[in-house]
Amino acid sequence: MKTNKQNADFLHIGKKLIKWYDTNARQLPWRENQHPYNIWICEILLQQTQVKQGLGHYLRFIERFPNVEELHDASEDEVLLYWKGLGYYSRAINLHKAAHQIIEEFDGKFPTHYHDILKLKGVGKYTAAAVASICFDEKIPAIDGNFYRVLSRIFADDFDMSSSKAFQYFTDLALLIMPEDKPGDFNQAIMDIGSEICKPKNPLCGECPVNNDCIAYQTGRISEFPVKTKKAKVTNLSLKYYFIKFQNQFLIKQRGNDFIWKKLYEFPTSVPTEWEELIVNSKIINHKLTHKNMTIEINTIELESKKELEKFASENDFKVVDEKQADEKSFPKPLETFYKKRDVAEIGKLPF
Repeated sequence: MKTNKQNADFLHIGKKLIKWYDTNARQLPWRENQHPYNIWICEILLQQTQVKQGLGHYLRFIERFPNVEELHDASEDEVLLYWKGLGYYSRAINLHKAAHQIIEEFDGKFPTHYHDILKLKGVGKYTAAAVASICFDEKIPAIDGNFYRVLSRIFADDFDMSSSKAFQYFTDLALLIMPEDKPGDFNQAIMDIGSEICKPKNPLCGECPVNNDCIAYQTGRISEFPVKTKKAKVTNLSLKYYFIKFQNQFLIKQRGNDFIWKKLYEFPTSVPTEWEELIVNSKIINHKLTHKNMTIEINTIELESKKELEKFASENDFKVVDEKQADEKSFPKPLETFYKKRDVAEIGKLPF
């Protein structure tokens, strides 16, 4: 549905949102000083992660890396270790690379404009807009799923959010209600309302500060919005590993930059043919990633001597570790759960 919105005055909606935010904003640690480093870290960390799940991870990460200098000076392995449990580890790798950019290309100062922030590794339009508006008062909407949902309901607009033109369409829609002042508060107001009130299911419309202006609510059509017709294709992926051990020690290796688990540690993926006869146990783990259904087969091989384990490790560039040493590395969640001997039935339910 295309409506003639451009000639109407909708700024009062944005002003209502900011007024609501003034007294109802969520109390979150990164909002205490609105430092660009903290806002950047939280926005990257909370991608694919709810606030209540990510809060503890954020606090631990900031405690270890309180500023861009500390993040720059750390090793990539340590950054990955402090990202453990969050999944999507490429985000941590990109944070580390971006810290190097800030130190080396921006003289150690966080960039202050949207287009410069967008140059940082791993930073997309949403994150750049969030940092630029919250920290530097740049008038630019931070368009994400919350914006799509809130705006489509306010205007009862059935523009397909899966369209390649959706980002620009909803950016223009947001600018219709975005006041000139307090752009950061405006963006955070929609973030909070989208998270706490205008939920995908069972929204709390009675608590919404703009329910009188919301066409979908006023016409009883909330459930119709937002519109998304195209669903992401889900693919199947099968992996095979060998958990090669002698007593309490086993073999691991860090992945390269390829594949879905970049720079994480894993078990060997192949063994000499004659070792297939040494398999004492095989487990199948079903695991879900975004747009991927994974079947992971892990075969346990128990060797008779430490010398044999070390020889294979030396010839194939593996590390020999025990569980305590493995805990100092970052693994895909299914593999970490496996070596910790948890109930396999739980593994497929883990989110990362």
